[in-house]
Amino acid sequence: MFERLQHFLASLSGGDRPTFAADDPRVVVMALCIQVMEADGKVLDVEKKALRARFKEFYGVDEAELDALVAAGTDAENEAIDFFRFTSELKRQLSEDQRIALIGLLWEIVYADGERSEMEDHAIWRIADLLGVSGRERIMKRQEVAERVGAATNREEPDEG
Repeated sequence: MFERLQHFLASLSGGDRPTFAADDPRVVVMALCIQVMEADGKVLDVEKKALRARFKEFYGVDEAELDALVAAGTDAENEAIDFFRFTSELKRQLSEDQRIALIGLLWEIVYADGERSEMEDHAIWRIADLLGVSGRERIMKRQEVAERVGAATNREEPDEG
């Protein structure tokens, strides 16, 4: 019912922008990506570009869909009080391999600026934990991405689990 109302209101505004349900996995993933991107307190253009490029590659969306997903993900992220709202939905909707791939996507966003912060580490640790992705898999994904982008991986792992 609510989705039909949203669609009707969007059609009144004359916008042909695609709309997405709040529980669409792509919106949820976008919201998590935005949260990780903002974790260190600064959002750089290189991170935004990486997010857009990786998302297009990951989901095969066009520019209009991507713009709508960024808007929907931003709205969802602004309304969220924690990661649980997003991760609980994704844990039900995604396979284990897809959840591990998502952690890889998050590391791609982190390393877009060539470095990772303690806050970004913590955010991905929490997200991975809530998704049921093991610490081993999370670290392996981090190392794979860091190696691919040429970032240093010799920093200590946070003492969180």
